[in-house]
Amino acid sequence: MGSGGLELPPGDEGHEGNSTDVPPGAVSLARPMEMGSIGPELDWGADAWREVRTRAQRAGRAYIWLNLVEQRLRAVVAAVLRPIYEPVHGDEWVVAAAGPAGQEWVQRAVAVREVSRRKGYLLDPADDNVLSFLTLPQLRELMVQHWPCFEPYFDERRDVELALDELEVTRNVVSRNRALSEAVLGQAERAAAKLLEILGAGSDVPSARRLPVDAVEDLVGDRYADVVGVHSDRVRLLRQFPAEDLFGGARRLDAIGIGLNLLVQNFSGRRLVRLAESGCRVRLLFLNPASSAVKRRERELGLKRGELSRSVEMNILHMRRVRARLRDPGAFEIQVYDETPRFTAYLVDGDGSDGIAIVQSYLRRARGMEAPVLVLRGGGQVVKPDEIGEEGLFPTYREEFEVAWADSRPVS
Repeated sequence: MGSGGLELPPGDEGHEGNSTDVPPGAVSLARPMEMGSIGPELDWGADAWREVRTRAQRAGRAYIWLNLVEQRLRAVVAAVLRPIYEPVHGDEWVVAAAGPAGQEWVQRAVAVREVSRRKGYLLDPADDNVLSFLTLPQLRELMVQHWPCFEPYFDERRDVELALDELEVTRNVVSRNRALSEAVLGQAERAAAKLLEILGAGSDVPSARRLPVDAVEDLVGDRYADVVGVHSDRVRLLRQFPAEDLFGGARRLDAIGIGLNLLVQNFSGRRLVRLAESGCRVRLLFLNPASSAVKRRERELGLKRGELSRSVEMNILHMRRVRARLRDPGAFEIQVYDETPRFTAYLVDGDGSDGIAIVQSYLRRARGMEAPVLVLRGGGQVVKPDEIGEEGLFPTYREEFEVAWADSRPVS
């Protein structure tokens, strides 16, 4: 065996090692070994690629949350401790704040900062300070050591520490590029969201009170225009966003569809009355139960004749009873249309920047409960509001509703 991993041809029997039998100037040729006989298998199959992509996606999502928490905690620590230590210690205020107990890790941060300076790793002059080189556990240590300084701003020290404890597992896994389970990721996201709320990092998106802004959406919210959520069916939508969260407290509600079951069957008549009495303007646009479009839809779904039309009639009757209980019935309008239904949409506060919309297309063989759901956020893009670009899908469905409403007939 040669040193290069090649097998040399053997000599004749009885002549091994006898150099006199080799003609002058002759060179022994090495035979390549068979493929796969040495070294590990380098090819990855589809399952392996799927696994590493899943790991990368989870780690990336967790990193976004951890980065947001670390930046916010760093800003809070600086805002509270700098005015205390900087007047006496100047630029070394972080070293002074760490005290004797933190000398080891703060000196390590100082050393890393110096190395970053020499190698040109400091790309932003704002990061040229010791505080920027402290990790999340070290920032936590500063906060715990000086809790009396932070206590006036935060009610519960235990809540802060518990949230940071939950994040530490995820931080350790992500920093070492190990597998992160879906359960641990979900726990970390909840802990990070809670901690950001405690630290006062609220969202500036108007519709966040109804549809919270996810950390990932906050960074890549313009990737798919104004689509912020996709659910395979209505059950999964309601599991994450109950009807009360979607419609409660609305000042305007426009809905178009066949029977509007998402609203009628999941939001009680009593709640609708209170919503309308509180000043909400409601416009409901049903498919005319006597139209030929209902009969075509019944055939598509394989329903008995009249089954769908009776269901729509019951929903309209229920909404009429709600309207009859109002002091101002004009604020609760019900109309019907005869055209072929193409989608159902619920536009909540669609006249302002805080609007959201729930949209479903009608599929040939699937009822509304089984059709995929899009969740749209009105008011333009989340990440790049200053850039001029496509408005997204929200204005499209709002315009479609207005056109259909203008061509429809009122229900007495």
